[in-house]
Amino acid sequence: MSGERLIHRRAVLKAAALGAGSLVLAACGTPPGTGAPETSAPTSTEGAGSPPPPSATPNPTTTPAPTLAPLRQRIARLLVVGFRGLTLSADDPIARAIADDGLGGVILFDRDEVVGVRNVASQDQVASLVDSLRALAPNRELIVAIDQEGGKVTRLSPKYGFPSVASEEAIGGAGDAAVQAWAEGIAGTLAGVGVNLNFAPVVDLNVNPTNPAIGALDRAFSADPAVVSRDAEIETTAHRDRDIKTALKHFPGLGSATANTDFGVADVTKTWHDDELDPYRDLLGLGLVDVIMAAHVVNGQIDASAPASLSHKTVTGLLRGKLGWDGVVATDDMGAAAIREAFGFRDAIGLALNAGDDLLLFANQHDYDAKLATKVIDAIEGLVADGTVAESRIDEAVARVSGLFDAPGADPG
Repeated sequence: MSGERLIHRRAVLKAAALGAGSLVLAACGTPPGTGAPETSAPTSTEGAGSPPPPSATPNPTTTPAPTLAPLRQRIARLLVVGFRGLTLSADDPIARAIADDGLGGVILFDRDEVVGVRNVASQDQVASLVDSLRALAPNRELIVAIDQEGGKVTRLSPKYGFPSVASEEAIGGAGDAAVQAWAEGIAGTLAGVGVNLNFAPVVDLNVNPTNPAIGALDRAFSADPAVVSRDAEIETTAHRDRDIKTALKHFPGLGSATANTDFGVADVTKTWHDDELDPYRDLLGLGLVDVIMAAHVVNGQIDASAPASLSHKTVTGLLRGKLGWDGVVATDDMGAAAIREAFGFRDAIGLALNAGDDLLLFANQHDYDAKLATKVIDAIEGLVADGTVAESRIDEAVARVSGLFDAPGADPG
């Protein structure tokens, strides 16, 4: 890593730890027009706050190894990538990434204030688009993801002919029956067009109602952990009843943030409290967790050297170790500007994988790159080749993702 980049990264983290404000990025789930993914040139792979990468040589075993798909296809299974288009042709780069490389999934967006129409125009159009995507992966379960939280973060909304969806804040204190009807409505809408992963519910506590990332956007059920846990229980169950996975976010908690995080990494070092983990503890105890999203949030109480999404202490130490989660962890948008600028495109990917993340999300909103999926796969192949990321880490992540999404007996590659 160049001295200039290292100095910049340290300055970024120092500023966050001191509460000096937010860093420029777009978190997944914020309203349209707030992202700036970019694929900068590959940089060196020096980690920040993470332990040395594990050995790339797996432990010897007397059990015959299973037949694995080529490394490139295994890597591709770990990516969820955004693209542009209301329809799909066979020669579209995203189609080729799915059919040829085995891309794990896509994320759908509605109209963006900057780039215009993305993937949503009507119910029939979205259902047809999803059918076209799935036809490219006939032997496996393609992840088709979306942010359908309700309120301001509703990609399938009435302006495209879908039912209206109240915000989490509006429904949070309405009681079980109202939450049940609300959750069933969301799940029914997603099932109707073939979406199988909702990056929701938000389980942040609304401890700072003026928080520009959560409270001010009505994205949290309540400040009371018990209410958040109960409402999230109802929502995740309603999704499971329609065979749709959910992702709890934003781990380890974004509700106390004071900085504007529409475009920045929040610093919650001085405001975060342990009870913000209660919804995760509760849902884990109930066996209702499919995916947990690690946030681009600096929490110096856990790890002052890296945002949670890139932090081994947070993902592997806290979430997997102390809380006992051994399932899929997804990142927030890896194309976020602050992540890219502070760590570099290639370095950030290596840090995320070595932190313990399994699904890497690239919203691909602004500075759009139609061939982004291929470039990310190429980068990870390089990280494995030079020993920065162990191939065993790839296989561990693939096993988790395929175990969640694929039917028994399906090819995990």
